[in-house]
Amino acid sequence: MGSRVVPLSIPNHTMNSIGERHETEDSNHPILLSGDKYSRDPILNPGPLGSPLRRDRSPLKILSDEEQDLEEGKLLKSKENKLLVGPVRVYNQALLSGFAYCLSSCSMILVNKFVLSGYDFSAGISLMLYQNFVSVIVVSILSLSGKISTEPLTWRLVRVWLPVNFIFVGMLITSMFSLKHINVAMVTILKNVTNVITALGETYLFGKYHDTKVWTALALMIVSAISGGITDISFNAVGYLWQFCNCILTASYSLTLRRVMDTAKQATKSGNLNEFSMVLLNNTLSLPLGLFLVLVFNEIDYLTTTPLLKDPMFWIVITSSGFMGLAISFTSMWFLHQTSATTYSLVGSLNKIPLSLAGILLFHVPTSIKNAMSILFGLLAGIFFAKAKMRERSQS
Repeated sequence: MGSRVVPLSIPNHTMNSIGERHETEDSNHPILLSGDKYSRDPILNPGPLGSPLRRDRSPLKILSDEEQDLEEGKLLKSKENKLLVGPVRVYNQALLSGFAYCLSSCSMILVNKFVLSGYDFSAGISLMLYQNFVSVIVVSILSLSGKISTEPLTWRLVRVWLPVNFIFVGMLITSMFSLKHINVAMVTILKNVTNVITALGETYLFGKYHDTKVWTALALMIVSAISGGITDISFNAVGYLWQFCNCILTASYSLTLRRVMDTAKQATKSGNLNEFSMVLLNNTLSLPLGLFLVLVFNEIDYLTTTPLLKDPMFWIVITSSGFMGLAISFTSMWFLHQTSATTYSLVGSLNKIPLSLAGILLFHVPTSIKNAMSILFGLLAGIFFAKAKMRERSQS
């Protein structure tokens, strides 16, 4: 669903959303793309975790005795960690940023589910388009006011990035369609398949080695996805098909982004491309493509007849979803600045547990003991995968 972008300095291990405005939304969080919470969420939407973002590009000014060298992958401990907001100093930023990230990530997915299923809104592409438009407006305002730094969108950069953007838009749209037909808990578990596809892609495209524990965790994810589908009382074949397409596109986005990043950096004036620039680039390029798809899928007829567009509360809800998608990008970067990628990955996996429970309870999803056990098994497999990836990184 919209404004999330995949940080790239750390190996990919899928989470998610986003797609979903996806997200990117997990132990490998694709990027911070806005959108379905999955596609926009580095945690629910699997993808690489690191970030080339410099400390001085952060939207938040951290007052510490020692600098953190994030570009070199080192995090130097500071004697004092506090954030100055006006005259007020906020302590325990790691805890605060982690809570903000989890809250925005979960809220994005639940709000999108509410719009698509609760309101029975049948124009998923239009929802994605509107959310991306909100992200573009907000990031542009922040950039013009000097609060954040973004790269100019030159034709050279656009030409390099365009192929990636096609995958990005497809990721967000398929995430929207799957979320409309499948309950939140099952979407969360099925998102684990993205990790499997990504790991296979890393092995065959980049020759990356994964140890036995990682492959074991991936096998457990496959088992949980299959058992979850078999025991899903509200099984919807169309929704599962869309979700499978989303997993392929999400993994493709992560893998393709790695190849394009170096070329894209060379196409910028500064030689760097931070997350804010990627958010602006992805969402800006998605607008004409999204508008074209709205016409192709003939959503205009639906939009002109649905009474929802006359409901002020509906506009408030979908606008808030756009802000939430963007919030995932900001809180993810803030959280990464305050902790390590290891903590970020683990929190992403743990974040799936309350999200799945909230999805079942808030939307009164019919379930069975077998299905609940399959969901729990998949959540635990995700945590095991995150820990295996952490161990793998520490050894390498």
